[in-house]
Amino acid sequence: MSLPVDTIIQGDCLEALKALPDRSVDLVFADPPYNLQLGGDLLRPDNSKVDAVDDDWDRFDSFAAYDAFTKAWMGECRRILKDEGALWVIGSYHNIFRVGATLQDLGFWILNDVVWRKTNPMPNFKGTRFTNAHETLIWAAKSRGARRYTFNYDAMKMANDELQMRSDWSLPLCTGEERLKDEAGVKAHPTQKPEALLHRLILASTRPGDIILDPFFGTGTTGAAARRLGRRYIGIEREAAYAKLAKARIAKVIPVSPEAMVVTGSKKSEPRVPFGQIVEAGLLRAGDVLYDEKGRHAARVRADGSLVVGDLAGSIHKMGAMAQSAPACNGWTYWHFKSDAGLSPIDVLRAKVRQQLAA
Repeated sequence: MSLPVDTIIQGDCLEALKALPDRSVDLVFADPPYNLQLGGDLLRPDNSKVDAVDDDWDRFDSFAAYDAFTKAWMGECRRILKDEGALWVIGSYHNIFRVGATLQDLGFWILNDVVWRKTNPMPNFKGTRFTNAHETLIWAAKSRGARRYTFNYDAMKMANDELQMRSDWSLPLCTGEERLKDEAGVKAHPTQKPEALLHRLILASTRPGDIILDPFFGTGTTGAAARRLGRRYIGIEREAAYAKLAKARIAKVIPVSPEAMVVTGSKKSEPRVPFGQIVEAGLLRAGDVLYDEKGRHAARVRADGSLVVGDLAGSIHKMGAMAQSAPACNGWTYWHFKSDAGLSPIDVLRAKVRQQLAA
């Protein structure tokens, strides 16, 4: 069957999932019912009622019923995922530990748990507990042996001012103009997620054109973020009112241009260029001398791409490590050549060769 991409399937989650083919989507993002188990109304100190989650879709008869539901939808998602695909699931302390255990029982392999720290959380009005200021996301590969899952590490590092992205994300709740309202001006969905959250995880773990499945689509945050970033989506939503709002919301999204979709790539994915190829290309010649950044150590280039330091010879990495008495070294960034601008890392020469290869 053909995949219903860029479509909202309105109906029961489990029935809709069963109709999707095996190994057909690249990513699943799931924001399932939290099973909050509220025992009554939640009131503020002035006795006004808090608009909490008390909808029918969040009610389960028991933990066993919730666990059975979790196992059913998650098992279908695992079947639908491509072997190199991955799953993100979000929850609160009410459900995330049960969800995590089921996820592992089904054979998923946890890659990270990410804490979404809410910068503007709802206070604990009764003053009986700590303010609940975070939710937890679990990112998992389809199986333990899966090694081809997508992770745009360098893009995440660039998004974090060239620092490695951490697993605690500080982002505000969905408020203001982003918060969808119904015809009465009341917030349409009690747990609408901020698009910034979906933007980050989609950018981190998919490529343009990938298909993202959201089995609990709500008001369409996943679809809006996917469309904006040039990804495809399949949404499943039981409630007709939510599906209607999601469809209208996504229709207004203007996708970014293909050029703007390009993210910082990893050097690991670029063509391998041995140092000997730099010599072959004439960018350095046998007999040229390389230096460390401060000019304290020197090495002479040989015709085969090896370096000579004193009576010893070896690769750029081995000789860089030896010069520093270190166990390992990235010779591309350690060794520098003299140019009109001073000392420059030989990595810029590797970049020139890669440009030639791509031309």
